[in-house]
Amino acid sequence: MKTSSFPKAKTGDFKFTEENLREAEKIVAKYPEGRQASAIISLFYIAQKQNDGWLPPEAIEYVAEYLEIAPIRAHEVATFYTMFNLKPVGKYFIQVCRTTPCWLNGSDNILKAAMDKIGVSKVGDVSDDGLFSVVEVECMGACCNAPMVQINDWYYEDLSPERMMEIVEELRAGKDVPIGSQIGRLTSAPEGERTTLKGGE
Repeated sequence: MKTSSFPKAKTGDFKFTEENLREAEKIVAKYPEGRQASAIISLFYIAQKQNDGWLPPEAIEYVAEYLEIAPIRAHEVATFYTMFNLKPVGKYFIQVCRTTPCWLNGSDNILKAAMDKIGVSKVGDVSDDGLFSVVEVECMGACCNAPMVQINDWYYEDLSPERMMEIVEELRAGKDVPIGSQIGRLTSAPEGERTTLKGGE
């Protein structure tokens, strides 16, 4: 039962596609009656993906209307979490980790290589061709394979500035770029050969 009134959401032309509407319905159904608003982050993720990687006000308020919550509540969530982009981003959204392990392993150089290669002078700007944008973020939990970046939904680890520039070139050319370690490391195994349990020890 709604206990307060609030302004009507300004959804503009935004609405979920049929496929995303079905996905939203499945997500909301996981929550107990009266607690559907808890699905807001998942629904924002769907809306952001549908809208080329960013959430305009219309999408935020569409989700508010869908969940029957005050638009201001939806804006509070969208502006709190840095995972939601409130302005347009490139088709390939590069997030450079800058937390201590990545920084100690040269994330500053990774950021510079990415910016130079896509042709932007400021973090957050979109390249002239609309294909790329790059931002700095905090730890993404791949510290063993530092330095690393996330591009859209995928991690690229064990980077060098040269490899970062190659990745940009490959994406620009429409090539499939292998995800994960860029030096052939198996998950987060030590670099090089084993240092323990050798020779039956």
